[in-house]
Amino acid sequence: MVDESNEERKVNLDLLDEVREQARVKAEALKRRVEHKKRSKLRLRQFQVFDLVMRKAHPYQLENKLSPKWTGPFRVVEVLGNGAYRLETLEGGTIPRTWNGVNLKFYFS
Repeated sequence: MVDESNEERKVNLDLLDEVREQARVKAEALKRRVEHKKRSKLRLRQFQVFDLVMRKAHPYQLENKLSPKWTGPFRVVEVLGNGAYRLETLEGGTIPRTWNGVNLKFYFS
Protein backbone atom coordinates (compact mmCIF):
# COMPACT_ATOMS: atom_id res chain seq x y z
CA MET A 1 0.00 0.00 0.00
CA VAL A 2 2.87 2.40 0.77
CA ASP A 3 4.54 1.43 -2.51
CA GLU A 4 1.35 2.20 -4.45
CA SER A 5 1.06 5.57 -2.74
CA ASN A 6 4.66 6.43 -3.57
CA GLU A 7 4.15 5.38 -7.20
CA GLU A 8 1.05 7.59 -7.51
CA ARG A 9 2.91 10.51 -5.98
CA LYS A 10 5.77 10.08 -8.47
CA VAL A 11 3.29 9.97 -11.37
CA ASN A 12 1.58 13.12 -10.09
CA LEU A 13 4.94 14.89 -9.80
CA ASP A 14 5.78 13.88 -13.37
CA LEU A 15 2.48 15.31 -14.60
CA LEU A 16 2.82 18.51 -12.58
CA ASP A 17 4.67 20.42 -15.33
CA GLU A 18 2.03 19.46 -17.89
CA VAL A 19 -0.78 20.59 -15.60
CA ARG A 20 0.98 23.92 -14.98
CA GLU A 21 1.47 24.44 -18.71
CA GLN A 22 -2.22 23.73 -19.39
CA ALA A 23 -3.23 26.21 -16.66
CA ARG A 24 -0.92 28.86 -18.14
CA VAL A 25 -2.39 28.36 -21.63
CA LYS A 26 -5.96 28.59 -20.29
CA ALA A 27 -5.15 31.74 -18.31
CA GLU A 28 -3.61 33.37 -21.40
CA ALA A 29 -6.65 32.46 -23.51
CA LEU A 30 -8.99 33.92 -20.89
CA LYS A 31 -6.92 37.10 -20.73
CA ARG A 32 -7.15 37.53 -24.50
CA ARG A 33 -10.93 36.92 -24.52
CA VAL A 34 -11.48 39.51 -21.78
CA GLU A 35 -9.29 42.06 -23.57
CA HIS A 36 -11.10 41.49 -26.87
CA LYS A 37 -14.50 41.91 -25.21
CA LYS A 38 -13.41 45.12 -23.49
CA ARG A 39 -11.99 46.60 -26.70
CA SER A 40 -15.10 45.70 -28.69
CA LYS A 41 -17.27 47.80 -26.34
CA LEU A 42 -15.14 50.94 -26.58
CA ARG A 43 -16.30 53.63 -28.96
CA LEU A 44 -13.32 55.60 -30.09
CA ARG A 45 -14.37 59.00 -31.36
CA GLN A 46 -12.29 61.57 -33.18
CA PHE A 47 -12.98 65.23 -32.45
CA GLN A 48 -11.58 68.36 -34.08
CA VAL A 49 -10.83 71.74 -32.56
CA PHE A 50 -14.05 73.82 -32.10
CA ASP A 51 -16.31 70.73 -32.07
CA LEU A 52 -19.08 70.88 -29.48
CA VAL A 53 -19.10 67.89 -27.16
CA MET A 54 -20.87 66.56 -24.09
CA ARG A 55 -18.84 64.88 -21.35
CA LYS A 56 -19.84 62.01 -19.09
CA ALA A 57 -21.01 63.22 -15.67
CA HIS A 58 -19.02 62.32 -12.56
CA PRO A 59 -20.81 60.14 -10.02
CA TYR A 60 -20.86 63.04 -7.53
CA GLN A 61 -22.77 65.13 -10.10
CA LEU A 62 -25.57 62.56 -10.23
CA GLU A 63 -28.11 63.43 -7.54
CA ASN A 64 -30.42 60.51 -8.28
CA LYS A 65 -31.02 57.90 -10.95
CA LEU A 66 -32.96 60.36 -13.12
CA SER A 67 -30.14 62.93 -13.27
CA PRO A 68 -28.64 63.55 -16.71
CA LYS A 69 -25.70 61.26 -17.44
CA TRP A 70 -23.97 63.82 -19.67
CA THR A 71 -23.02 67.45 -18.97
CA GLY A 72 -22.21 70.23 -21.36
CA PRO A 73 -21.94 71.41 -24.05
CA PHE A 74 -18.21 72.15 -24.15
CA ARG A 75 -15.89 73.21 -26.94
CA VAL A 76 -12.77 71.26 -27.90
CA VAL A 77 -9.79 73.63 -27.60
CA GLU A 78 -6.87 71.30 -28.21
CA VAL A 79 -6.32 67.76 -29.50
CA LEU A 80 -3.46 66.24 -27.49
CA GLY A 81 -3.19 62.80 -29.12
CA ASN A 82 -4.01 59.28 -27.94
CA GLY A 83 -7.64 60.32 -27.57
CA ALA A 84 -7.01 63.16 -25.09
CA TYR A 85 -8.74 66.51 -25.48
CA ARG A 86 -8.65 69.84 -23.66
CA LEU A 87 -12.08 71.48 -23.27
CA GLU A 88 -13.57 74.87 -22.45
CA THR A 89 -17.06 76.09 -21.67
CA LEU A 90 -18.99 78.01 -24.30
CA GLU A 91 -18.36 81.21 -22.33
CA GLY A 92 -14.59 80.67 -22.63
CA GLY A 93 -13.87 79.23 -19.16
CA THR A 94 -11.20 76.54 -19.22
CA ILE A 95 -11.71 73.04 -17.85
CA PRO A 96 -8.69 72.24 -15.61
CA ARG A 97 -7.91 68.72 -16.85
CA THR A 98 -7.90 66.73 -20.07
CA TRP A 99 -10.64 64.33 -21.13
CA ASN A 100 -10.42 61.05 -23.00
CA GLY A 101 -12.53 60.69 -26.14
CA VAL A 102 -14.26 57.62 -24.67
CA ASN A 103 -15.90 59.92 -22.11
CA LEU A 104 -17.04 62.45 -24.73
CA LYS A 105 -19.76 62.47 -27.36
CA PHE A 106 -20.80 64.93 -30.04
CA TYR A 107 -23.29 67.65 -29.10
CA PHE A 108 -25.95 68.32 -31.69
CA SER A 109 -27.85 71.58 -31.26
